[in-house]
Amino acid sequence: MEEIAGAIEQMAVRGAPAIGVTAAMAIAVALAHAPDAELRSALEGASARLARTRPTAVNLKWALERMARELVPRISAGALAHDVRAHARALAQRIHDEDVASCRAIGEAGAPLLPPAARVLTHCNAGALATAGYGTALGVIRSAARLGRLALVLAQETRPFLQGARLTTWELARDGIPVKLVTDGMSGALMARGEIDAVVVGADRIAANGDVANKIGTYTLAVLAHAHGLPLYVAAPLSTVDLETATGKEIPIEERASDEVTHFAGRPITPDGVVALHPAFDVTPATLVSAIVTERGVLRPPYGPGLAAQRGASEGR
Repeated sequence: MEEIAGAIEQMAVRGAPAIGVTAAMAIAVALAHAPDAELRSALEGASARLARTRPTAVNLKWALERMARELVPRISAGALAHDVRAHARALAQRIHDEDVASCRAIGEAGAPLLPPAARVLTHCNAGALATAGYGTALGVIRSAARLGRLALVLAQETRPFLQGARLTTWELARDGIPVKLVTDGMSGALMARGEIDAVVVGADRIAANGDVANKIGTYTLAVLAHAHGLPLYVAAPLSTVDLETATGKEIPIEERASDEVTHFAGRPITPDGVVALHPAFDVTPATLVSAIVTERGVLRPPYGPGLAAQRGASEGR
């Protein structure tokens, strides 16, 4: 279990939905290795450790709470250890399968938002590698490509980890979807030249009012898109919606190590002694978001009522 927690912290596993699914499976692993009489303490210990790995992606908290909600009553009622472990495995698999289905539904709902022959800009990696499969933002892009509505994807490199350059381009090229890599500083100029029709991104947490936390650089894109009259669409499952967080100002932003910016592939790229800022995420206000796409459909502003209704319907299914 500790190895899994480390993988999340070190971003070997990354992407809000993938982190949530991995956390659920980590709980199942922890219970599989715990003595029969210590299932409750193993569950609580594993949950506490996993909760500390990354603070911004709310899918992590959502998955841990869902596992505890179903497992604690069984343990407290004296269920056989074998049955508790079996239920944990089945629930983790169900969370995985639900995420794949959610991503495909997001893709189907979001694709019609794009114009014919769309040239779409995306940031970071919100694809199959960031989810249980198919992707959120890339789910929209994949579905649009299948419908013949896509001309080109422009993938921002996404510094400093280069998820766009290393992962998004790989996913799209593998699928035969036309993609070109752009540096993070090019997008404004490309918008001004009329070479972008829409921006589609994922999310790590969506506040109750529709403010969106996503990979650092998303806010800049939102401001640029607004200035150029272009839509910015956010694609995310309802497990990313945090109704307990009223606005984006309350979303905790993960600060990562300076050397992740000052070094590349273990080699320094700055003079000795240089210290870098490294907030891993930023917050885009709901006023700059054209639509939020979830597995239950497209929401337009004001987002509060729609997010609450969709989340309520999802929890009551």
